[in-house]
Amino acid sequence: MMELADMRALARQLYDHAVAAADPARAVHQHFSKHPPAGLPAGGHSYVIAIGKAAPAMLGEALRHIPGPVTALGVTHHENAQTVPGARILTAGHPEPDEAGLHAGREIIALLQKAGPRDQVYALISGGGSALVPAPKPPLTLADKRAVNRLLLENGLGITEMNLIRQQLSELKGGGFLRYAAPAPVTALILSDVIGNELSAIASGPTTTPLGNRAEALALLRDRGLLAALPVPTRDLLEAPEPSAPHYTAENHLIGSNEKSLEAMRDAVSDGWTARIVSDRLIGDVGDAAARIVEAAWDSDHVGPTALIFGGETTVHLRGTGRGGRNQELALRIAMQGDRLPEGWVFLSGGTDGRDGPTDAAGGIVDGGTIARIRASGNDPEALLANNDSFAALKAAGDLLITGATGTNVADVQVLLLP
Repeated sequence: MMELADMRALARQLYDHAVAAADPARAVHQHFSKHPPAGLPAGGHSYVIAIGKAAPAMLGEALRHIPGPVTALGVTHHENAQTVPGARILTAGHPEPDEAGLHAGREIIALLQKAGPRDQVYALISGGGSALVPAPKPPLTLADKRAVNRLLLENGLGITEMNLIRQQLSELKGGGFLRYAAPAPVTALILSDVIGNELSAIASGPTTTPLGNRAEALALLRDRGLLAALPVPTRDLLEAPEPSAPHYTAENHLIGSNEKSLEAMRDAVSDGWTARIVSDRLIGDVGDAAARIVEAAWDSDHVGPTALIFGGETTVHLRGTGRGGRNQELALRIAMQGDRLPEGWVFLSGGTDGRDGPTDAAGGIVDGGTIARIRASGNDPEALLANNDSFAALKAAGDLLITGATGTNVADVQVLLLP
């Protein structure tokens, strides 16, 4: 049987393959190799705007292919600040929108308003864009947007549900980017962090038609019992009649996804192991997701060492004051059910962006000794879980997955190794 340390190393290697498969520069290069950009008409100008966690890498590669003259602007999170020759890079807060993001949204709008019918606009979209460029509709303030964002996250809404609501409150989301770019044509290259790759949900769909309207967003909030908790200006905006506005379209291209990363994990499993993608829809409550993973260990009907692979984006209901994220909590929940798994197991859950919730961890790598190590440190894993303090629990066990910002984001990946 493979040693535990080697099993943990294998889990990390498979995660690294998932991240490499989502490399944004490679995805942009492959797209332009197949679809070279057309030349500009006389007097034309290229405007390139990148939004998201992968913005610097996507922008750097795109500028190698896009004809000039070019004006390029990128917005990414503070931890991913980089220099991109030929471009201006702004940084902003994620997952909590901040004043820098408000400024970045205004800069994007000002640049788009310069584009005319002879120009070409390129949008490079990756995960995280919703928080990075808040651009609240008047009379909403950044404080209103922050309050709404926090309310949605704390109550476990899915990414599509959150984006339906966010789109109604933003000048750029839900096709707003296109309205400001008009009449210039827009080509968008999109790296998906959304399960199912619904383009209107990625970064809240700046280059797509909206997911819905104000009435639908209002009904969703009412059904979830959240209407009374909204800031008053937000509720007033959603309850006001929706103004009619033209809808514009873009040439949207999906260039990377969670599925591609899961396939890379499967294909990278070493000799002597078998691998199977169990689900690319590991969504919903994190407790339910943990139960599904444990069940899969016995449903897999495997012979010999096996890697069971999952992908998705779960949700966490915040009930305590601790720190953590959906990947850390999922890893902790698996560890707490470890006695229901075959002996010698190892489990990893990680965000492909390298960040999980408001922490510097990407997730966790746990095994059959995790809970004993937490208790040996003087901590109570049940109490930490009840307080949503998965970060402290996994740190006590030495089981945090720390990678630093990866510069990409295609949601989360998990692997359960069974010897």
